[in-house]
Amino acid sequence: MVNICELLEIEYPIIQGAMAWIADASLASAVSNAGGLGIIASGNAEAEWVRSEIRKTKEMTRKPFGVNVMLLNPHAEAIMDVICEEGVPVVTTGAGNPGKYIPKLKSLGIKVIPVVASVALAVRVERVGADAVIAEGQEGGGHIGDATTMALVPQVVDAVKIPVIAAGGIADGRGIAAAIMLGARGVQVGTRFLVAKECTISQNYKDMILKAKDTDTVATGRSTGHPVRVLKNKLARDIIAMEKRNADLSEIEKIGTGALRAAVKDGDVVNGSVMSGQIAGLVCKEQTAKEMIEEMFEEAKAIYENRAIVCGARGTIHGNG
Repeated sequence: MVNICELLEIEYPIIQGAMAWIADASLASAVSNAGGLGIIASGNAEAEWVRSEIRKTKEMTRKPFGVNVMLLNPHAEAIMDVICEEGVPVVTTGAGNPGKYIPKLKSLGIKVIPVVASVALAVRVERVGADAVIAEGQEGGGHIGDATTMALVPQVVDAVKIPVIAAGGIADGRGIAAAIMLGARGVQVGTRFLVAKECTISQNYKDMILKAKDTDTVATGRSTGHPVRVLKNKLARDIIAMEKRNADLSEIEKIGTGALRAAVKDGDVVNGSVMSGQIAGLVCKEQTAKEMIEEMFEEAKAIYENRAIVCGARGTIHGNG
C-alpha cells in the first residue's frame, strides 16, 4: 500500500480540512510548515482569488500544499486551470466526480484526492485515476453525507486499492489511532484547526467552538438534500423550523445565503452559519497548527506504545504494561 507521507511528501499523515471562507493561505501554510498538508479552500470563489492565495502560500511555505475545488462552483474549470498554471502539487475535490480533470492534472504531476461520502463514489474516482480518497463521515462540519466515519472508512478501505484518508469527528490522537485501526492511511482534520492561532476567522467563531459541548451541533438542510452540520444558534433553529413546516427551498436558501461569511468574517454567530464537526466538544484551547499536529501524533504514538491486544478466541484484553 502506498505510504501517504511519501505520496504527498509530508511528515505527518494529516490533511487540513478544506473549509470555505476559512482555509486560506495563512492556515494552509501553517499546517504545511508543521509537517501536514495545508489546503486552500476555493469554495465558491473566483479563479483569481485562488491564484492570489496560492501565491501568498508559496511566500509563506516551501512545503507541499493543496487546493480544494468544489466541483459545483461555476468557476471550477477556471480554478483547475489556475492550479495547473501555478503548479500546485495536490488537489482535493468535493461535490462530485473530478474525472474529466484528472488526465490533465496527472499529466502535470499533480496528485488528485477526492472527498467521498460513499463506497460507490470512491470506486468511481479510483477508476478514473484518483491517487487517494478522503472518506468523510457525517460527524464532520459543513456539508455531510449519510454514513458515519466508523461505518464508512472500513467499507471504502475494502473497496479500493488506493490509500484512504479518514475524515469526520477526528480531533486528537485517539481519533487518529482509531482511523488507522479502521484501515485508513491518514486523517483529515478540520474543526480543531478552526482555533489554530494562524486561522483568520473571527474570534466570536473561535469562542463558540471552544465553548461547544457534545450536543451542540445539528445538521440543517436535510429536507433539501444538502445537509450541513453547524453549531446550534438562531439561524440553525430558524432553518429547522422552516423545514418542519415544509417551507420552499428558495425560502430556506434565502436566509442561508451569505451566512457562512457573516460568521467567519463579521463574527455574527447568531444569524451566521457556524459550521463545525461533532468533535467540537473536545476542542478546548487555541494553539498553533504546529502544536496541534505534534500533540495529536504524540497522543497517537502513546496509544500504540501502550496498546491493548484483543484476543478474540478467549474474549480477553491484555495490556503490555
